[in-house]
Amino acid sequence: MEENREHYLDNSATTRVLPEAARKAAEVMVEEYGNPSSLHTRGFRARQELEASRETVAARLGAKPEELYFTSGGTEGNNLALFGAALAKKRQGNRIVTTLAEHDSVLGTVGELEKQGFEVVRLRPDSEGHLSEEQLFDAVNEKTILVSMMLVNNETGAVFPVSAAARAIRRKKAPALLHTDAVQAFGKLEFSPAKLGADLCTVSAHKVHGPKGVGALYVSKSARILPHTFGGGQEKGLRPGTESVPLICAFGEAVRLLPKASEAGPEMERLNGLLRGKLRELPEVTVNSPEDGLPYILNFSAGRVRAETMLHFLAEQNIFVSSGSACGRAKPSHVLEAMGLPKERISSALRVSFSRFSEEDDVLALAEALKKGLRTLLH
Repeated sequence: MEENREHYLDNSATTRVLPEAARKAAEVMVEEYGNPSSLHTRGFRARQELEASRETVAARLGAKPEELYFTSGGTEGNNLALFGAALAKKRQGNRIVTTLAEHDSVLGTVGELEKQGFEVVRLRPDSEGHLSEEQLFDAVNEKTILVSMMLVNNETGAVFPVSAAARAIRRKKAPALLHTDAVQAFGKLEFSPAKLGADLCTVSAHKVHGPKGVGALYVSKSARILPHTFGGGQEKGLRPGTESVPLICAFGEAVRLLPKASEAGPEMERLNGLLRGKLRELPEVTVNSPEDGLPYILNFSAGRVRAETMLHFLAEQNIFVSSGSACGRAKPSHVLEAMGLPKERISSALRVSFSRFSEEDDVLALAEALKKGLRTLLH
């Protein structure tokens, strides 16, 4: 292993931007700087760049370009989807079904809707992070107007049964729209919103080697949601404001260069399996991610060493992991709490997340440093 090499294993928090995507952003900023709403040639050229990116991202998502709305990222996309759906459907019912393991941007939004009088049902995952079809059928009723369930959990990698949610909505004849936060799944799992039965779907650029500050919300042509910001009518009035053409184009370039999930998947499975094998050699360590989870993410508890302590120890070795969601800094993991894990396991939990640029050396360096950290920090 190369000395002093950086081992970045926090890709669920963010990925490094592809040089090609960064160059595309710079090119558009400098050369195609027109406002895409302007009617002159410069505006038209900026609009062409923007719409080409919309087509690229939509194609990868298995959607039509007109079903895709650009946002500032996953948090705004989730807020727009949930508030927009609840307000559009409130005359048809009052119930919202979600899970206790969602991203903070979903939990915070449904919490606010609850304050406004909506009934919120939050489903609890089991000790491996799974949710069952039965839970969904029990929770959805004829008054349910919205179901929001992530496709891949950002802390454990557990894959949630979004298609089962669609079946529950149909069986109960509910007027509900189905939203899925697919931020961690996009580009890593083969899916399309239509095949899942989802009406709304959120994705983000900086999880797929694009820049921060841009994402997209899929809205099925058959779905209607209401805006909660107002302005000049951009993005068909759903998300008004001058579009960030450089970031959108960088997003499009990153998506254009994404390999198929089936091409990158086997290497992720190999790295995940290698790390699991190394962790089994450390009796103090317990894996929290399910065996059938997305292989890009592996969550485990490092014995009696607090996560923050181990995280800093690893960072001194140039190894970068996280102690959970980057949006939940310094808080115990609400996902692991929802799974009912003991406090000691929660307080020592670390998340490793791979990208297609991760290598075997990264896993071996982490395993060696963990062994050293457990030996050093427990005595």
